[in-house]
Amino acid sequence: MSASFADAPVMLAQLAIERRVIIRVPLVAPPRAGRPAPPPPVPQEWDEKKGPRCIAIRSIRSAALGARNSVDLILTNSQRYRARFAKRCRAADFYAGFYIEPTADGSLCAGRDDIQARSGMACEVDSFRRLVPDR
Repeated sequence: MSASFADAPVMLAQLAIERRVIIRVPLVAPPRAGRPAPPPPVPQEWDEKKGPRCIAIRSIRSAALGARNSVDLILTNSQRYRARFAKRCRAADFYAGFYIEPTADGSLCAGRDDIQARSGMACEVDSFRRLVPDR
């Protein structure tokens, strides 16, 4: 009696391919050793205004540490927005820069998205405030 193809044991396999993209946002870099340091900038005071709910991720150029629980985002058009975190998150945890995972809509949104410190700590953005130079 011959074995038919239908009698052969069934072997199943599953292959999952995932693609994960993470965008690294550097902090504004201090001068490098060996290079003459530029004159220290006059400390800029910022006035906070109402900000948007979301910011386009592709427009984020760099960041600077803000107040105790926020990071200032510097956009490609030189505008600045303060990303405020919940009280449990400290800006000092983001001293080495941070990561943002792109979203389907390409935006970083308050109340929805996290910013992840290089140390692994993640903080949800509570709100954005637009920063304008204080006169």
